Amino acid sequence: MNLLEISDLVIDHDPVTHERRPVPREAVVARLAAAGDRRGARIAATLPCAPDGTLDPDAVDRRLVAVHTELQRLSEELRTGDRITALLRPLLDALRAGGHGRIRIVDVGCGLGYLVRWLAASGALGATAAGATGADVPGADGTRADGVELIGMDFNAALVAEAARLARAEDLPCRFERGDAFAIGGGDAGGGAAATVYVSTGVLHHFRGPDLDAFFAAHSAPGTAAFVHYDIAVTPLAPIGAQVFHRARMRDPLGRHDGIVSARRAHDDATLLRAARHAEGLVPLLYEPRRLSNPFCTTLRPVIGVRPELRGPLRAALGPRLTGTAG
Repeated sequence: MNLLEISDLVIDHDPVTHERRPVPREAVVARLAAAGDRRGARIAATLPCAPDGTLDPDAVDRRLVAVHTELQRLSEELRTGDRITALLRPLLDALRAGGHGRIRIVDVGCGLGYLVRWLAASGALGATAAGATGADVPGADGTRADGVELIGMDFNAALVAEAARLARAEDLPCRFERGDAFAIGGGDAGGGAAATVYVSTGVLHHFRGPDLDAFFAAHSAPGTAAFVHYDIAVTPLAPIGAQVFHRARMRDPLGRHDGIVSARRAHDDATLLRAARHAEGLVPLLYEPRRLSNPFCTTLRPVIGVRPELRGPLRAALGPRLTGTAG
């Protein structure tokens, strides 16, 4: 079966302009049916549409915001913020020791921005910047704007708007922009240099084949020092665990469907390491590879890329659970 997530099909953006294009509901239903996913087709057939048969964009946006709100609860339960902080702290220590001043962290495909907001609220990475202007504006914890700049980026305007609203409501020193995270240095999100560190959670499995290679190749900008991308771990129990977990935690049928499919689409370690080698100038690494992990407990696995000079300090901080590239 060609595994498809409904959320990937109900929104379409022009690959050049990134503008949103109408999506015929029957086309979504037909793709899912052709893939042998009758349950997904039934869920898609219930989505509201306009008289011309295209999906109602406002209804789709409300549904995706609701689904991502449930995903945020899962991120809290899985302690996603703590997981990524455990890697970012030693990485940022190495960057600072190497002379980096302001460090820009960009969350690719940020959704509702849970990770960025968690990092901003916790102050776990040190000083935070309130925006992109470079002014000495105190952060929420009183630190000044000469530390870590936190930015979340996503193509979905509704998710970005909700992420920004939540950040304002929580008075957090971070920002959210709609657009291509890898074009941030070109002005799509306020200009400035490329990200120092790219991060993501639950994004990699959306890319397949050449698209996965291209995703990692986009990290090759000279100003990028590292990436840390978390995605679903591939274990024999992952699909079963995902089915039990999402049925117990997700109320929305669309969210349940996509969560279960995500686990079945996840890439294994060898695939990720091969693709990560397309990030020119960065050394791909794995942390807690599958052979060292308990398949009952492991839910997320990071693939990491660093400039060669950062590999030694990071290995010293993380120990033998950080492994090198595949052949």
